[in-house]
Amino acid sequence: METHQLEGKLKSLRLSGMLATLEARLTQARGGELGHLEFLEVLLEDEISRREAKALSERIRRARFESEATLEAFDFAYNPSLPAPLIRDLGALRFIERGESVLLYGPVGVGKTHVATALGHAACRRGYAVLFAKMSRVLAELAGGRADGSWETRLRRLARVDLLIIDDFAMRAFSASQGDDFYELVSERAGHGSFILTANRSPKDWYELFPNAVVAESVLDRLVNSSYHVHMEGKSYRPKRRPGQGGGLEKGGQKA
Repeated sequence: METHQLEGKLKSLRLSGMLATLEARLTQARGGELGHLEFLEVLLEDEISRREAKALSERIRRARFESEATLEAFDFAYNPSLPAPLIRDLGALRFIERGESVLLYGPVGVGKTHVATALGHAACRRGYAVLFAKMSRVLAELAGGRADGSWETRLRRLARVDLLIIDDFAMRAFSASQGDDFYELVSERAGHGSFILTANRSPKDWYELFPNAVVAESVLDRLVNSSYHVHMEGKSYRPKRRPGQGGGLEKGGQKA
């Protein structure tokens, strides 16, 4: 079969991963480096690799991360008081497998968002569906649904991802409707979805943010009592980004 005929068939079968490496593999086969079965096997591996890379790229796009981050790039040595063993253990993502959640809290600038984002990127690489959003954006999304009649659709969209990362939680008190919306979101995800929350306030101070004490107890019982608590404190990385302070971070630009 002529190569151009094979290319046409690969295109029609949407096997462009094979097409991209076909010439290189043919050269290997003609040179005696690959037998017939090996030739077919490596072409299939090329296609699988292409599809996995494309799927990962799509998961990261849908996650809407504000930046790229990895745990390997996080400078734990800068703040020796950080619970590095716990954070690295969370990087194994067993908490997602068990439907558990993670609360990252502490002062501004110690790297909470970097750690949350790094765990999210790791989850994407593992094949999980992830969404990253500021708390204000989540509340605005649900409020918009009440306004235009799409509330249930929006709630399901937020509920169905494997890992929902909410940045800047507990920045300000909830209104009654916001508290109710967040209760519905937590309830909808209970048992089949994990959260990562970042906050400047300790979880013990979250109850007072809800105007309805019953809603607060219901929400936080599900979150606070069934999550890993990661208290992050120490020096802020942010002064290192100021002009004249060393030209920026050396390991990935950690933020709060």
